[in-house]
Amino acid sequence: MPITTEVSTAVHNWSSSLAALPPLLRGEPSDTTLDELRTAYDEMLAAHPTPEGVTIEEVDMGGIPGIVVTPETVEDNRALFYIHGGAYIVGSPAGYHGLAGNFAVRLNARVFLPHYRLAPEHPFPTPINDTVDAYRWLLEQGQDPKRLMVAGDSAGGAMTVTVMIKARNLGLPLPAAGVALSPWANLEHTGASMTNREGLDPLNSKAVLDLLARSFLGGALPNDPDASPVFADVRGLPPILVTIGENELMLSDAVRLAGHLAENRVRVSLDVWPEMFHVWHMHQDRLPEGRKALDDAARFLLEALPAR
Repeated sequence: MPITTEVSTAVHNWSSSLAALPPLLRGEPSDTTLDELRTAYDEMLAAHPTPEGVTIEEVDMGGIPGIVVTPETVEDNRALFYIHGGAYIVGSPAGYHGLAGNFAVRLNARVFLPHYRLAPEHPFPTPINDTVDAYRWLLEQGQDPKRLMVAGDSAGGAMTVTVMIKARNLGLPLPAAGVALSPWANLEHTGASMTNREGLDPLNSKAVLDLLARSFLGGALPNDPDASPVFADVRGLPPILVTIGENELMLSDAVRLAGHLAENRVRVSLDVWPEMFHVWHMHQDRLPEGRKALDDAARFLLEALPAR
């Protein structure tokens, strides 16, 4: 269905909330600090409503702060490990109560969100290492990996794949399945959509994404497999759903990620939504496509869980 004026305004506000970020990263004079921008960004995301009946508690995830979102009913000790987005530079669990709560209700599962450290103060690979440490902590608490799922959006969508790879390499148990929402999967930004979706994507531009990538990488190469999972050894990973909006600059590289997984014998589903924008799932409260995409993601995760 057409994007409503209400949704268009919300997306514009989302984009505007980050207008001061590029000058800050370039070291230009600014009326705001990076910490102030991050706080305002979290407050903007936190306006998305949290479902009734869920509780939210702070948790120490092995030295990594985080939150756990718990629905009224938790079945079979199910858990979702959710990795927030924000280009590794902004974002925190504080802005994700709504999205995490909607996953918790759909999955009847506790949702754990780590608050990994952010670039540029803590550049690559610190955000990834923090997230792997939090994943390890969850397993050490006795979480059954057969009842564990992983999901994330944007940078967190890429980390959904990367954390599984790191876990595999460390000999840690892998989850039952993963979902990558609008993944930022290739920091080289070589996909065709980086050019032919310029102007259609209301949240991103290639120039800004290039700046964000440089700020995160801190001198590392953009084709480092831990930064860009399209270059990683993905063999042996569990089923993964890649879901992406057709208007996104990241479209081609998300399709490339799905193909890379398939070519390496990972069971993968690719779901491309016409006319949708970056992480439209956030707007599920006013966008039917957001609700349906979350329903589909939850169904994919639940179908991967072994029967009791």
